[in-house]
Amino acid sequence: MIWNPTMECMTRDEMRKLQGIRLKRTVEHVYHNCEPYRRRMQEAGISPGDINGIDDIVKLPFTSKKDLRDFYPFELLSVPMSEIVRLQASSGTTGKPIVVGYTRKDLAIWGEVGARCFTAYGLGKQDVVQVAYGYGLFTGGLGAHCAVETIGGTVLPMSSGNTEKQIMLMHDFGSVGLACTPSYALFLADAMHDSGIPREEFKLRVGAFGAEPWTEAMRGELQNKLGIKAYDLYGLTEIIGPGVGHECALQNGTHLCEDHFLPEILDPVTSQPLEPGQTGELVFSTITKEGMPLLRFRTRDLTSLHYETCECGRTSVRMSRILGRCDDMLIIRGVNVFPSQVEAVVCEIPELEPHYFIVVDRINNLDTLEVQVEVKEAYYSDEISRMMNLRKHITHRLQSVLGISPDIKLVEPRSIERSQGKAKRVNDKRKFS
Repeated sequence: MIWNPTMECMTRDEMRKLQGIRLKRTVEHVYHNCEPYRRRMQEAGISPGDINGIDDIVKLPFTSKKDLRDFYPFELLSVPMSEIVRLQASSGTTGKPIVVGYTRKDLAIWGEVGARCFTAYGLGKQDVVQVAYGYGLFTGGLGAHCAVETIGGTVLPMSSGNTEKQIMLMHDFGSVGLACTPSYALFLADAMHDSGIPREEFKLRVGAFGAEPWTEAMRGELQNKLGIKAYDLYGLTEIIGPGVGHECALQNGTHLCEDHFLPEILDPVTSQPLEPGQTGELVFSTITKEGMPLLRFRTRDLTSLHYETCECGRTSVRMSRILGRCDDMLIIRGVNVFPSQVEAVVCEIPELEPHYFIVVDRINNLDTLEVQVEVKEAYYSDEISRMMNLRKHITHRLQSVLGISPDIKLVEPRSIERSQGKAKRVNDKRKFS
């Protein structure tokens, strides 16, 4: 199913023309209504008249997360506060949050792009969708909520936590869709098993998972444990929230809503544009938002873009699965390590649960890497040789993928802390030494 065929299936030439018109309009809007952007553009010797199409985007200055903190809370708004009908903020727990303001038009856009996502997952007005993202300032809960209402579905606004009630209402209300973080979905899968209610009594068939990185291996775990089809729901608070992109039934890349969010891929070091298919840093310009448009926002997400028409019929650009974030990358003994690489290995080993924790430290001026992995109950044993063999196998697999040898710590089932929101996977003690 396609929610908006006109926008999701237009030709590449039509899309570029539309993006150019909307980009020019947005540049004019922020130049005349947002002092920080006007000052940046003047410092760069640029005026709105210099932007006549999307090829001119390279002339524009970048926006970073630091800018959003520096101009906290409202200096990046491009409309008067009287036109802002909602404020949302990042889920960060330290320092000042990233604040985003929405006009009524912005909320309508959010509902539109969210509807594209949930329609692509095969959900419709006949379905009950359980939203277990956190509600409040975090965009996850209200973003998914708005998407389901826009397609005419029935929202079950559970928010996160209260797991026993989550399972009871999922069963009693016949939830067909589940929207939450992938780590919380795994937690719910264990809770469903522990509830004693047979899996066939649940109607759940679709998962809309996002807000944290997850791998193809994790998808397999979720689909197997929950008996669903698990889809990626991509979004960023700074851009709009969940709804920036979505997978289709083919699960072959994330379709970006590029008529609203113009993407670029840049070399994260040189900031130069890269060719389609090359991996680099994802950068977005919001080209329809009124309240707080952002030009060339550096997401720090590492991915690639593919412009071939998808077999589902959508022509919108597809983003490959995110490798990680520039700032999530760990440099250990000179080697680049991403948590997603560890997750992929953990999920492929049948003796392990899909839960892990990474501890990085520096001892005697040498970086150390410890990976804690949870052994499934059926395989956890007091037999030393059996555990040693498993530990050697995991060490070998991770060493071949990472390029360095980790210290593997086998832990008991369910001993690694579960998350009801975004999972914390890494403790880098070097930052505090």
